[in-house]
Amino acid sequence: MPGCGNSGPTHWQSRWEAENPSFRRVAQDDWMHPVRADWQARLEAAVARTGPETVLVAHSLGCLLVAHWAANTHLRVKAALLVAVPDPAGPEFPSVAIGFADPPARPLPFRSLIVASRDDPYGKLEHARACADAWGSELVDIGPAGHVNALSGLGRWKKGFALLQRLRA
Repeated sequence: MPGCGNSGPTHWQSRWEAENPSFRRVAQDDWMHPVRADWQARLEAAVARTGPETVLVAHSLGCLLVAHWAANTHLRVKAALLVAVPDPAGPEFPSVAIGFADPPARPLPFRSLIVASRDDPYGKLEHARACADAWGSELVDIGPAGHVNALSGLGRWKKGFALLQRLRA
């Protein structure tokens, strides 16, 4: 689940998807003007198709989507890798994103791991730590890596893929 604007071809999410035939992107109708209710309906349909062994991989706004979805669904997934959780109250949060603020502050009903960068312009490390505490997630601090996207120069991001493999085990 990419965030606002989708993940382009050089983003680690797109690379992982291209290299792994079993990976599926949750496609949205409008990547540039996200509405949580619409995005959540797409996630619900995707999980209904893939079943309880699904491992979610979310970036940025997709992380907030997962938190909201988990509080409103009866479906189950195995785990979630949540990368670069943005702060809806932060100055860089996209004003076009509707309904993503105030994610539930309760444990997610599945294993989860939050990956945070020390210099993410969309969410400070303290925000990621607060989300990890509220959601019952493990926090992994990867040092300075920007928004952990294509501009971060991570390429295929092998360390991130190793974290995903750990969650899948």
